Amino acid sequence: MVAHIPVMLTECVQALDAADAVQDAVLVDCTLGLGGHSEALLTRYPKARLLGLDRDPEALERSRARLAPFGERFEAVHAVYDELPDVLADRGIKRIHGVLFDLGVSSMQLDMRERGFAYAYDAPLDMRMDQTASLTAHDVVNTYPVGDLTRILRDYGEERFAKRVAQAIVARRSKAPIERTGELAELVRESIPAATRRTGGHPAKRAFQGLRIEVNGELEVLNRAIPRAVDLLAVGGRIAVLSYHSLEDRLVKRVFAAGAESTAPRGLPIAPPGTEPILKLLTRGAQEPTEAEVEANPRAASAKFRAAERVRTGSVRARFTG
Repeated sequence: MVAHIPVMLTECVQALDAADAVQDAVLVDCTLGLGGHSEALLTRYPKARLLGLDRDPEALERSRARLAPFGERFEAVHAVYDELPDVLADRGIKRIHGVLFDLGVSSMQLDMRERGFAYAYDAPLDMRMDQTASLTAHDVVNTYPVGDLTRILRDYGEERFAKRVAQAIVARRSKAPIERTGELAELVRESIPAATRRTGGHPAKRAFQGLRIEVNGELEVLNRAIPRAVDLLAVGGRIAVLSYHSLEDRLVKRVFAAGAESTAPRGLPIAPPGTEPILKLLTRGAQEPTEAEVEANPRAASAKFRAAERVRTGSVRARFTG
């Protein structure tokens, strides 16, 4: 595995500095991965404890070893991040003071070739973030009807030639199951017009993104998780989110906007109680990594960073309709 470099580490740590002012603050890293962000947060905020959530048992094992020096200040939890309310309730925690999401596939998952996330490596079609889950990319590719494959590639992969690729997949699997990432990547490449293949990176990138999102239910989970996380913040608590494609960033933007706007009808001289903004946006739009960071860590290239602070009580979840 290549060395793991946490994306926009300084921005993430600084965004959650509300923990510095609270004794026994509780921070949550909803996407623990290899623990790089969590290690920095535990080091920077010595008064805080941190819960690290991850659906990947391999990531949890590695992070427990890495963060063992922090003792009882750190706890790793096998959970998907939309389960955060239950995780906190099980521990008697009512409010948290900072929460971080680093979305998408982790560096560890990309670098473990046998996991089947990377189109650049030939491996079994898997793509499960939690290998105890049942649905795999092999199942999707070899059993979904052409209409569902088209929807996944179009809506989740943002693939212009979704129907064309889906039809090619169905035609190929009618002869023999598609077993490996290399075969699928080449099939996608062949299905896309030559002129399009010459720009925009590897032709299979979008298809693999769409399949991965489907296998792991990523957008459905995120749609539930962000409003729930905001509603669990104490007043003054902060949320920071790193996303890596427009579908994720668009959803985060909508949740933050729902919390940062007044719900009072326009034209009223005084906003009725309960209609005031619940969130204050800490970033103007989506912040991107510096050129220097991208040069040092190419995986940061597509990152979009947003952060917000809870400024009063109230439910963002009730305002947001995903």
